[in-house]
Amino acid sequence: MLTGKCEIKSNKVYVQENFFNFHQFIVHTTTKKALMKKVKLFLACLLIVNIGWASKILIPMDETQSNHLKAYGIAYWALTNKTEVDWLLNYRGGSFMIQHFQKFENELIIRGVNYEVISDAQANQITAEISSPSSNTDVMKLEKAPRIAVYSPKSKQPWDDAVTLVLTYAEIPYDMIFDDEIMYDELAKYDWLHLHHEDFTGQYGKFYAKFRNYPWYIKQKEEYEKMAQKHSFNKVSKLKLAIVQRIRNYVGGGGFLFAMCSATDTYDIALSAEETDICAEMFDGDPANPLAQNNLNFDNTFAFENFKLVMNPYQYEYSDIDVQPYQRGLKENNDFFTLFEFSAKWDPIPTMLTQNHTRAVKGFMGQTTAFKKDLVKSDVVILGETKSAGEVKYIHGIFGKGFWTFYGGHDPEDYQHLVGEEPTDLNLHPNSPGYRLILNNILFPAAKKKKQKT
Repeated sequence: MLTGKCEIKSNKVYVQENFFNFHQFIVHTTTKKALMKKVKLFLACLLIVNIGWASKILIPMDETQSNHLKAYGIAYWALTNKTEVDWLLNYRGGSFMIQHFQKFENELIIRGVNYEVISDAQANQITAEISSPSSNTDVMKLEKAPRIAVYSPKSKQPWDDAVTLVLTYAEIPYDMIFDDEIMYDELAKYDWLHLHHEDFTGQYGKFYAKFRNYPWYIKQKEEYEKMAQKHSFNKVSKLKLAIVQRIRNYVGGGGFLFAMCSATDTYDIALSAEETDICAEMFDGDPANPLAQNNLNFDNTFAFENFKLVMNPYQYEYSDIDVQPYQRGLKENNDFFTLFEFSAKWDPIPTMLTQNHTRAVKGFMGQTTAFKKDLVKSDVVILGETKSAGEVKYIHGIFGKGFWTFYGGHDPEDYQHLVGEEPTDLNLHPNSPGYRLILNNILFPAAKKKKQKT
């Protein structure tokens, strides 16, 4: 018999008597007034059951989020647990929504990520709001955790790479690979590849003038030369050319490439210089070709064209792609770049790559800080720029069946990170907009492919 009382325990609503006895208590009801009272109570309990049952977890990514970076790690972890993630593009800073399971809620608490437990009705309301044609929002289904590789030398120093820092902090697993793995055609095992701040031109980072007598420089040069010999190349520059060509094939076949700092412009420079020698004698044992500039082939490059090489081996620069500090007219207090806002429903890829809780992101320097806008190819999508300086910071493009993204600068939370400095402590920057852009790229390959709109 229904006693007329209900209670909530652990997010589940229970009516103290079984609902299948509802017919029985109607039969025993002697007056119409008593009957209506019990029917109303029964329907109210049903409503509580429907609303109170928490079936979704919303992970907000706006200013209310306590740890944006670890929230990406939660999304990735959910994918590894065979659970789809809804990426709510342009909704509350690019929030995530997943099925409610207690183990997910526990993990959110452990990692210090803010979340909201919502009902099916609330989730449907959010989805309806996002689907409205008048709203610049959309839902992107993330289906499978991408396999991640970071191309980096084994002797990498702790100050070398922002991507490995943020992947570790967000608790997103990755494999370290280098020339051996690429030359042995192991790239196909991975969905996403990040290029460590590598010099693909074979000039050892152009650190010769300042660091040629430092133990780490001498050790790295020896390691690179041994690697070149191992793969039957007489010059490091020729090995690196083979590496960038294999990476180009990887992207063309459907891979996702991400690069920062000097791995961006040196990648394109190496591709453009495949038919000429741009390395001075101290780098490869013979002089550079004095006509190297005229022999560049810009048809080979992903992002840049019509750039001029810096042939001086003592100058800490590869080409004029990079905007030099004295040219920028910016200092730390006024150095910002602006993210473009794209149509979530019509341009989902650049929309995913620019999800953030702010459109103005602090600038940061590097060996390659930013790219001169007039040297960027016309078919490249500019994701972020500093318009006042005529430079772009964050760009994206398509090559074959795959995608690439270049991001200028070294460390989004250290304005001028110098060689030998301690790595950034991301515990101090859990809401970093600059680091969020890196993690957008991590999740990009997990997105369900959509049919192109016509």
